[in-house]
Amino acid sequence: MDRRYFLKAGALSVAAASQVTATQSAKANASERLRVGVMGSGGRALGLLKTFSENPEVEVVAISDIDSRKLPQAVEEVMKRQKTRPETMKDFRKIIDDPSIDALVVGTPDHWHAIPTIMACLADKDVYVEKPDGNNIEEGQRMVAAMRKTGRIVQMGSQHRSTDRMKSAIAYAKEGHLGRCLFAKAWESAKQGNIGKPADGTPPEGVDYDFWLGSAPERPFNPVRFHGHWRWFYDYGTGDLGNDGVHRLDMAMAIMDAAAEAQGEQPLGLPRTISAAGGKWYFDDLQEFPDTLQVTYEFAGERPKILTYEMKLWVPYKYYDETEAAVIYGDQGYMVAGNRGWRAYTSGGKLVKEVAGDTHERPHVQNFVDCVKSRKKPVCDLETVGHPASVLCHSGNIAARIGRTVTLDPETETFVGDDEANALRGRPDYRKPWSLPEIS
Repeated sequence: MDRRYFLKAGALSVAAASQVTATQSAKANASERLRVGVMGSGGRALGLLKTFSENPEVEVVAISDIDSRKLPQAVEEVMKRQKTRPETMKDFRKIIDDPSIDALVVGTPDHWHAIPTIMACLADKDVYVEKPDGNNIEEGQRMVAAMRKTGRIVQMGSQHRSTDRMKSAIAYAKEGHLGRCLFAKAWESAKQGNIGKPADGTPPEGVDYDFWLGSAPERPFNPVRFHGHWRWFYDYGTGDLGNDGVHRLDMAMAIMDAAAEAQGEQPLGLPRTISAAGGKWYFDDLQEFPDTLQVTYEFAGERPKILTYEMKLWVPYKYYDETEAAVIYGDQGYMVAGNRGWRAYTSGGKLVKEVAGDTHERPHVQNFVDCVKSRKKPVCDLETVGHPASVLCHSGNIAARIGRTVTLDPETETFVGDDEANALRGRPDYRKPWSLPEIS
């Protein structure tokens, strides 16, 4: 790791922060095509590369990845869509340092969401970052603080928020068809594979494994702690609750809030108590996060509400004809909201409305592009939508790890009188030379 370069990049980011007010308005009226750098080139990042490069208002000008084996395909896919070749590099900080680049797209594992997002904000760049916001609550809070301080646009990649199917579901609930909603359930119910217990080994040629680890603790390379499986480990991911559950929980919250608005009630906000039961009960493998889990979120207020989340990663069947979805119960009817659309039923169980749709991120990317130009808040704004949804996932994982109910202070996002839970709000140590930037 080139420490001199790291220090230089950090100094540049701090200097950029002091200039953000002067440059922000000029940046808002930049050229017609948004110049974008993308961090990551495989998995989710490759999908984002395709979507951003096919957008006529965007030019992907740079791609960074610590795995050089993945870059050729990424470049090929981009050139199919925009006909110009992006620059490639290992170190994302070169994207941060380039003043001609307007926005950073972060398509990395969860433990690489916070630091690049914060650095990009401080360097006067807008950010599209995959969900959840970070590896833990403190990282998400710091990302929000950087966004707020610099006035940057930060869109979290919960792409369902921009789909017509989700917008129509929210509109239907706002019309009052569900009545008073006190309970909702989100779930993952699809069989996943055993990741096994392979022995530690040597990183593949072309991979900078030390850079991939970043701020996470130093550990020997293992093939299932790397591409494709990193999300099952505490150091890097947030389990399936943070991987897919964040979508289902956010869908349920959005529809419950819409129904509450129709009743003249306040939005749910963050839950007051979170309890969890479950663990590694089915797969005998190296995975650390639960494969069987139930989380219950109780929301305080004049009219309390409950949201539950169920994860069964070993069942070969659906629930409400959906492998992953949310159901929102009202006293006048209920709604099942899934990836392919939504269905509304009367209190007697009669299907009264059905809307089909998909989950492609194309409209979500367009919303981000539009907001970079207009400086309006995106539909999955990190502060008001993305981070609260992520806190649900992080707090559910914490309750599961310590095996008991926790009480959350919604204002500070800390756990009341609970040192054990609060110790899991962040990473105890950031491996040098990486650190979580302070935002004053």
